[in-house]
Amino acid sequence: MDVTLQATAAAAEGAVTSFNPNDKYIGLALAISSSAAIGTSFIITKKGLISAADSHDGFSSESYSYLKNGLWWAGMLTMVVGEVANFAAYTFAPPALVTPLGALSVLVGAILAAIFLGERLGKIGISGCSLCLVGSIIVVLHAPEDKDIATVDEILEYALQPGFMFYAFFVTCFSLYMIYKVAPKHGNKNPLVYLSICSLVGSISVMAVKGLGIALKLTFAGNNQLWRAGTWIFAITVAGCIATQLNFFNRALDLFPTNVVNPLYFSLFSSATLVASIILFHGLNTSGASQTVSLICGFYTISLGVYLLNLARGETEARGLRHSLGDQRHSLLEQSNRLSLASDCEGNERGPDARNSTNLYRAGGATVGGVAPIFDYDETANKGRDEHMRMERFALRNDDSEDEENEATGRYQRV
Repeated sequence: MDVTLQATAAAAEGAVTSFNPNDKYIGLALAISSSAAIGTSFIITKKGLISAADSHDGFSSESYSYLKNGLWWAGMLTMVVGEVANFAAYTFAPPALVTPLGALSVLVGAILAAIFLGERLGKIGISGCSLCLVGSIIVVLHAPEDKDIATVDEILEYALQPGFMFYAFFVTCFSLYMIYKVAPKHGNKNPLVYLSICSLVGSISVMAVKGLGIALKLTFAGNNQLWRAGTWIFAITVAGCIATQLNFFNRALDLFPTNVVNPLYFSLFSSATLVASIILFHGLNTSGASQTVSLICGFYTISLGVYLLNLARGETEARGLRHSLGDQRHSLLEQSNRLSLASDCEGNERGPDARNSTNLYRAGGATVGGVAPIFDYDETANKGRDEHMRMERFALRNDDSEDEENEATGRYQRV
């Protein structure tokens, strides 16, 4: 009986670890489909968040009003389909092939954001996006290979090692600090706050998904792993990590442009996953110095791309602020012109003296709300401008008082 069970387990493990030559192309198709679905889901989710925000005050991610929006759920469903396809792709193809293809989701998201959301990054933003993608691809292609894991107990044994336990503890402390200390103050200003939480928590979820995937594959092959404690530990970890990722990713997507969120998240998530994999499987298993140098260059390229993306985001916000101020100045200038025309009309009704007074007031170069004066005046007149304006207003008030007094006197004489 024991021999039969051992033979069944060996056959199941052999079915898991052996690959058909066509599996590579199946994995390639699944990876491309996954990237297209995930990139599209970002846009659908963003549209859902915008729609939810329009029907509620403030950002929809703060009140969780997006949970009542059908478009947001459509985006989440599309993302789930993409993630399932991505999970299946790792079953048929090696990570060195599947992971770089995740960059296609960034490109798909950028193209669709330009079409449906009207988002623009400019030349600096495009350069930063390109550097993030190139750096991530370099890191993934030169990353050390994962060790072959055939049982749930084996990967659980790796996860319980001191190195990975310390990493998991660090991720937990860092995430709690960011959530309760940093996010309330800076979460609405910098996308790295929420995306750093998503990326680090996501790196833990990937390791848990790896263990859960092995358990499911062995179970489907005939070697039931559902009764093992490790299977349920991985399942609970995956559920908690995914819920955290979705929450803070939606906040980042609600607050910042898709063309900024997508490449940042892809780059940070890929880097964090690589670090978690290195710690879990005990160090860099590089084949030589060239692979190590390439890995370092990839990280540097990602850092440079992240810097340029943040720079592009700052310039976009500054450009929007300048446009807003320009519109305000234009509006104030129109108001100033209307006031000047009204003063001219009032001066025409009062007579030539009042007309001269209003013209002098206009020539004095009064500035309203930062709007340039209608007529330029010499800088030497700046010191006496305020006094001149007060005198003109006083003269107008005196004229009004005299007119009212004369009118009252006339009425008294008629009586």
